[in-house]
Amino acid sequence: MSLSGPLERGPAADGRESKAADKRPALLIVVNPSGNRTRMPLASVPFTIGRHADNDLVLRDNRISRTHARIVREGDDYVIEDLKSRHGTWVNGDRVSRRALRNSDRIEFGFQDSYKITFTYEEHDLNRLLDQLQPPQRAPSNLGKLRALVEVARALQTSLSTDDVLTAVVDAALAVTGAERGFLMLRKDGDLDITVARDRRGSPLGRSELKVPMSVINRALRSRRELLSMNFDPLEEQGIRPETSIANLELRSVVCVPLVRVRTGSSEETAILSNVNETVGLLYMDSRQGAADLSAGNRELLQTLALEASTILENARLLEQERAKRRLEEELDIARQIQTGLLPPQLPSNGWFRAAGSSTPSHQVGGDYFDVRKLDENTWSAVIADVSGKGVSSALLAALLQGAFMLASHSPGAIESLMSRVNAYLYDRTKGEKYATVFYCTVEASGRLRWSNAGHCTPILLHPDGRLRTLRTTGLPLGMLESAAYQVETVDLEPGDKVILYTDGLTEAENAEGKFFGMDALKQMLRSLAAQSCADLHESISREVDVYTEGAVLSDDITLLVIEYRPEKPAASRQ
Repeated sequence: MSLSGPLERGPAADGRESKAADKRPALLIVVNPSGNRTRMPLASVPFTIGRHADNDLVLRDNRISRTHARIVREGDDYVIEDLKSRHGTWVNGDRVSRRALRNSDRIEFGFQDSYKITFTYEEHDLNRLLDQLQPPQRAPSNLGKLRALVEVARALQTSLSTDDVLTAVVDAALAVTGAERGFLMLRKDGDLDITVARDRRGSPLGRSELKVPMSVINRALRSRRELLSMNFDPLEEQGIRPETSIANLELRSVVCVPLVRVRTGSSEETAILSNVNETVGLLYMDSRQGAADLSAGNRELLQTLALEASTILENARLLEQERAKRRLEEELDIARQIQTGLLPPQLPSNGWFRAAGSSTPSHQVGGDYFDVRKLDENTWSAVIADVSGKGVSSALLAALLQGAFMLASHSPGAIESLMSRVNAYLYDRTKGEKYATVFYCTVEASGRLRWSNAGHCTPILLHPDGRLRTLRTTGLPLGMLESAAYQVETVDLEPGDKVILYTDGLTEAENAEGKFFGMDALKQMLRSLAAQSCADLHESISREVDVYTEGAVLSDDITLLVIEYRPEKPAASRQ
């Protein structure tokens, strides 16, 4: 299903791209603000893009809308649709509502320093580069061979393993120098380990084929010596026995180039780290029959190829970091789903007691928690909590609090006892390093509201005529001190009264300029919307905060719960 509206078509990449080519599997090349690239196949459509965790492609930039855009399939076309995002969806520099995507189209989201996406087809670039290796009418120069092989190596990196890419690098080095055998070695625990071993015919070699002592190569690597002119150099000068000289090993020449660690970034340049400890390996070649061709041009090409191999290794390292990060995010996503499942699945929307609530974590999981429970036919309870800190530890403590308050009773003495027991339990295990602000209350059919406030943001009692009253703090946060008293206070609700419970993430929500939403704005909004139902009021507050914070990263979890007293007939006399 697609949105209504005219379909904007971008120009084809070369003006002649066939519909048959469009039937190949498509993918997105995603470049994050740090310059790291990720391949994202369009395995299924519709394919949604946005900052919310439920999207197929999650872009962690709060300037991007929650569900910003989506890609759908229409016949042979992939079509991108803007989902009424605030800052728009841009294709090749044009803001679009809908557009059929063509190979190499650039997708952006209204900000130069945000994510950039390229739409392409599987293997399109690789096939184009491989075509460059087809035999031309005249023999190519070494420069032409190297350029094609390096481009193939770059393309292979996006689709095959690092070993395959490094094998292509060794083959290219052998082609440039005319050497007979090539070995690519990488550092492991301070020593060199052979990763790729090939001869110039493309056949694999065993480790025993390397005749030069590894101690010599290790020493050269530690000293960052480039052994490009090692033809017939006696190894005795380096403290090696005469029988192990290059001549005695029946080698005519040895070529050895260090692989240095590089730092890839978002700019066009690649920074080379010169510290000796940043040397990551070695590209070694030797010959028995003839000397390697190390003319000035070939030396430059060989060093360029070594830099290419170093870049590939750095990208592989970054890719592994990205995979580890993705695995962690997947685990956190599971934790988020579990935490979401702990929230009340359904809140009462009719009868004398009604409620509406939500909790939005600033990270994958948060330390906020709320719950509403029916204790008996004439009593409901509500609780909201904010655990100090963020992340998994706070989320676990919030889940623990939920279990504790499930055992609550509604009598005044039970509330005070419950708060004291939970306080002692938390302090015994965290020694005051983790604590939680908690507001717990019960509401009876008569309108009697009993509460205890353990250092939490003061809830606001809103009367239908716009009058406000705050429900003050009656004790310290739970888990802060070993012995603390928690008073229980009482107020009688009138028909239509609502109590607004929230965490400080709401009033301290920041806009793009770093200014807080603030308590004054909340109170002013409540006065103007006092006649709304709890569901409508909850929606209005949430929408206003969301609009206020658009374009800014949430610094804290935001939890909001609105409860409403709506008796069907006048309340019974209160004792």
